[in-house]
Amino acid sequence: MLLNQRTQEDIVTSTSLDTRKLFIDGAWTEGAGDETLEVLNPATEEIIAEVPQATPADIDTAVAAARRAFDEGPWPRMSPAERSRILSAMADELTRRRAELVELNIAEAGSTRMLADFLQVGTPIDHFADMAHRVLPQFAFEAPVAPILGQGIGQGVVVREPYGVAALITAFNFPFLLNLAKVGPALAAGCTAVLKSSPYTPLEALVLGEIAQTAGLPPGTLNIVTGDVAAGERLTQHAGVDIVSFTGSDAVGRKVYAQGAESIKKVVLELGGKSANVILDDADLDKVLESVLGGFITHAGQGCALQTRILVHESLHDDLVARIVGTLGFISVGDPSDPATVMGPLIREVQRQRVEALIASGVEEGAQIAFGGKRPAHLERGFFLEPTLFVGVDNGMRIAQEEFFGPVGVVIPFKDDADAVRIANDSRYGLSGGVWSGDPLRASAVAHQLRTGMVVINGGGGGLNPNSPFGGYKHSGIGREFGQFGLEEYLQHKALQWPVG
Repeated sequence: MLLNQRTQEDIVTSTSLDTRKLFIDGAWTEGAGDETLEVLNPATEEIIAEVPQATPADIDTAVAAARRAFDEGPWPRMSPAERSRILSAMADELTRRRAELVELNIAEAGSTRMLADFLQVGTPIDHFADMAHRVLPQFAFEAPVAPILGQGIGQGVVVREPYGVAALITAFNFPFLLNLAKVGPALAAGCTAVLKSSPYTPLEALVLGEIAQTAGLPPGTLNIVTGDVAAGERLTQHAGVDIVSFTGSDAVGRKVYAQGAESIKKVVLELGGKSANVILDDADLDKVLESVLGGFITHAGQGCALQTRILVHESLHDDLVARIVGTLGFISVGDPSDPATVMGPLIREVQRQRVEALIASGVEEGAQIAFGGKRPAHLERGFFLEPTLFVGVDNGMRIAQEEFFGPVGVVIPFKDDADAVRIANDSRYGLSGGVWSGDPLRASAVAHQLRTGMVVINGGGGGLNPNSPFGGYKHSGIGREFGQFGLEEYLQHKALQWPVG
């Protein structure tokens, strides 16, 4: 068992997961170096584990194992049904251990209990199970092409083949979701992989080594390493890697893109966002409020797709601001393991300081803090920050253009639908968005004009749909995740043609 039900600090140290080792070639392996990474509980600032600081030599070993498993091993040569069987066994084991994984996410990532159970753990397990079934024989790994007439009659097929060795690099905010969103389609496609997590949240990656062993995944198919910038650079530049999938900031994403370009790797990027939630003049504010609040307080604002720019028609501005401010006073900030807590901590002190610096810049540029802006007085430990709302914001200000990755929302009024679209699109990002209107057709017309990868109309429904692509425009990334769209990223297309007669 990875976890037990004792205190948060006991969760990792009293279990069977050997956090002093890396998972390479199907086995737990000592790291080549002596340095370690401390894993903190962001709500208590206590050290809950230490993991190896993977060295470039460790990355080389992991890539070599994945390369050998792809070039010589059984995984890429299995039928889709055979791969599906093993992936389904992994999904079953994830489901069996769901309660443990929720506790781990709370301790390591600082998620509230409700968020951990639903979006951090439950949803990714469901998506992983969907991917296991998606590659059954009905998926067109081979599809006929229409014959042509020319010098004789030709016909053929298009074959989808695994891309090769995949380097999967994930962020700290939704670690379990991000890990499975990459591991699932990469393995389902027949790739082998090296997964490198954020140095802040390595445990939710390493536990997948146990899952892989239990399900019978062939050695070398999935390798899991830790590490910081040096480990990441070694991985993205490695000649043995064929495709890189990275989730993180656009600043780091640009570096990953450049590093992969030297060896002409395929690079998939899921980056930052500064998404707009557009509230038209006929919207029902009673229905809008929950969405607006969730857009900047969910996981303390640490979500790339959160809608942190609140664009509201000028006729509704004051009413909406009053409702938001009136509700924020009831948002409980504190211990994320307490079911009553609505908002937990930021991941580290450096992240809190970055958010505080951006808040200060907003005040300096003339915006007003309508609520929050400080550290909660009742919490002496943990990387907490009050939910914060800015008004008097111009879209050209830093606080309207830069991603906080913290619990800060900015309210910007607009005059009409065209003005709303202009402001929403005036951003280097384009990941998500929302539109609210009493007229669904009007909302849809606005949504179609937003230069962003996803738009939720009137709150949407059903959560993250595994059949819908997740990804962005502009600086928000390249490529898509989830479902068939995510699976296709890990597949090459080969044309086979032959004569008839």
